[in-house]
Amino acid sequence: QVQLVESGGGLVQPGGSLRLSCAASGFTFSRYVMYWVRQAPGKGPEWVSDINSGGGSTYYVDSVKGRFTISRDNAKNTLYLQMNSLKPEDTAVYYCAPAPGSWGQGTQVTVSS
Repeated sequence: QVQLVESGGGLVQPGGSLRLSCAASGFTFSRYVMYWVRQAPGKGPEWVSDINSGGGSTYYVDSVKGRFTISRDNAKNTLYLQMNSLKPEDTAVYYCAPAPGSWGQGTQVTVSS
């Protein structure tokens, strides 16, 4: 049974940082491309970033390039998203998922002063 547990969200001021984690189980994590997607209130889901199975290739939506860093630890079956220089428009629920696959339950990120 695939399980994805996101954590690390919270309330942060503009310019602050957060590190999201996604603990995966129930599938062979190291074989899958993994991605982060977010959904802001009243909006559709937005792909944020993905990383290949080995961790050597990463991709980002333009709005987070230079601020967010995706990484993974295949030994720990864990995906990360380091988010720096956060902006109010980054406020959303952040989800992780394998490609293809279902999302986890999400973690709320709120950027506000």
